[in-house]
Amino acid sequence: MRGIHRVARKAARYGAVCALLLGASLAVAASSIPGSDDKWHQWDVDFDEGKKDWKEIEARMPAAPRPEDLLPFEGSGASSHRFFIDARSLSIGGDGVVRYTLVVKTAGGATNTTFEGMRCELRQQKYYAVGQPNGSWLRARNPQWRRIEQRDLNNHHRVLYADYFCDGKTPVASVREVVQTLKYGGFVK
Repeated sequence: MRGIHRVARKAARYGAVCALLLGASLAVAASSIPGSDDKWHQWDVDFDEGKKDWKEIEARMPAAPRPEDLLPFEGSGASSHRFFIDARSLSIGGDGVVRYTLVVKTAGGATNTTFEGMRCELRQQKYYAVGQPNGSWLRARNPQWRRIEQRDLNNHHRVLYADYFCDGKTPVASVREVVQTLKYGGFVK
């Protein structure tokens, strides 16, 4: 009985060595075929041909918001802050970023103004600048794209993403559509 197990182990090792040698020889043979790597590389390039690296265009600071251009929206039912978008600052760039000025009037009486961008494709938001009381802009210290998350308080970025600026992973068709939706409610399609 002992001899049978020994023979079976040797056969298993021999089979494994043969499989390894066969795999190695096939790899060498395939690499010696001229242009074989190029074909697979080209297939990869062809497959992703329509997809280009995303490049953000430079954001231009808008004029300071005027009270008559502010469009209110419900930013969060749990917050007593009031949220507004400056209609004149709204734009949809060739890079797919919706840019806008957000005005938040807090329950304590403060007004916070920020110039921001929203990238629908990745559900991200970015601060470009903070509005100053004299109407000028102060560039954001760390203008990085941040994921838009669901929050209990101050959920306004998720609301803007889901209800006004984005249709899935793409921006809505036009600034006019955003303004109409902000003015009259409901998602215009």
